[in-house]
Amino acid sequence: MGINLSNFLSSKSKNAKMIDFQDLEHIDGVSISVLSANLYNDSRDDLSMFYFRDGANYASVYTQSKIVSENIKWNLKQNSKKIYSLLVNTRNANAFTGKQGYESLKKLSEIISLELTKKQEQDEDISKKISSKEIMFGCTGTIGEPYPYEKISHQIQNIVSKIKYTQNKFIWMKAALGIMTTDTKPKLAMEECTIANKKIKIYGIAKGSGMIHPNMATTLAYVFTDAKLSNDILNKLLKKNISTTFNAITCDGDTSTNDMTTIFATGKVDNTQIKNINDKKIKNFDKALNKVLLNLAKRVVSDGEGSSKFVTINVKKCKSEIDAKQIAFSIANSPLVKTAIAGEDPNWGRIIMAIGKAGPKINLKKLLIKFGNLKIVQDGKLHQSYNETKTAEYMKNQNIDFDIEIFSGKKSFTVYTMDFTKKYIDINADYRS
Repeated sequence: MGINLSNFLSSKSKNAKMIDFQDLEHIDGVSISVLSANLYNDSRDDLSMFYFRDGANYASVYTQSKIVSENIKWNLKQNSKKIYSLLVNTRNANAFTGKQGYESLKKLSEIISLELTKKQEQDEDISKKISSKEIMFGCTGTIGEPYPYEKISHQIQNIVSKIKYTQNKFIWMKAALGIMTTDTKPKLAMEECTIANKKIKIYGIAKGSGMIHPNMATTLAYVFTDAKLSNDILNKLLKKNISTTFNAITCDGDTSTNDMTTIFATGKVDNTQIKNINDKKIKNFDKALNKVLLNLAKRVVSDGEGSSKFVTINVKKCKSEIDAKQIAFSIANSPLVKTAIAGEDPNWGRIIMAIGKAGPKINLKKLLIKFGNLKIVQDGKLHQSYNETKTAEYMKNQNIDFDIEIFSGKKSFTVYTMDFTKKYIDINADYRS
């Protein structure tokens, strides 16, 4: 099960941010298999299977786009209590594929459930007949092209036969590489915590580089834990933590048809039962889950298509969190702001523009803007000590922080984004070539 590193090693972003990876190891109840179904007409890994031999509780959030992929339609219709497998393909979004795309998933689910049922009979003392409704799908890639059912279906028996019950960092890396499209780096994160003195693992992988702007969820992200938690608790925890993580990033302001974030809980750790997310015993897990999601979300932004800068926008002292979020995204999604950052131009007037067009009321007499530790605007006017040379020097950093204080209240919100470079245009101009 060798790692196909072709995409990773050919990346020209050797000096890009966040290139260090945590070593994800074994997590009970999760099995992984990754291979090439030749979806890119080469040998790179493009099909990944996650198998839960005893089933897994789960919760998902999906794109709020009015046009959604066929795999999301499938996932939403199943409503199974447990999931036994997640199959993720790259290269094809299975969006705007209509009946052909949906029926392909239906047929694949039947093949997968049959093959996994055979595996249950071979490997388990007490085997279970797995239903096609207990299979989930993730799809990512080009919109509108016919779904490659034949290529994928011909590999199901093979991918099931290659399932590894014991994971290590190489298998997790292989899985993270196997779900990438225009990404230049895999995205992995992990945390360990406790639930009532029981040690818990939380592992996650994600993909995303372009068409990134959150609305309920963004990109593809899959989180796995060995905790014993109900679907209801998982759902509440995921929705709570998605707002300040995957719903706090943007690369280009575009929300995908395929966005999904799912958490799977294998229940292999016999922790105390949690009936309410306000239970103090779940506090550590709640914090650790947020760390994993935020880590993955930041990695998506840092690998934004053609990016050279990682940008943090802190908007503070607003009347409401909604206002703060609106202003932060107005700045983060402005092409003029993003190109100024790429050009290392301290054009603070573009920040002013983005704040003004956002909509929420501001206290202009007190407005404060800082680039890092440098005060640019204070009390609604250019700060008396403003130094263009020092500010231009700050803009050369790879990590850029903008702090804005609106002075209309006490609420805040932080958004993470990237710059727009010429390479962004090159990547998207040639995306289907």
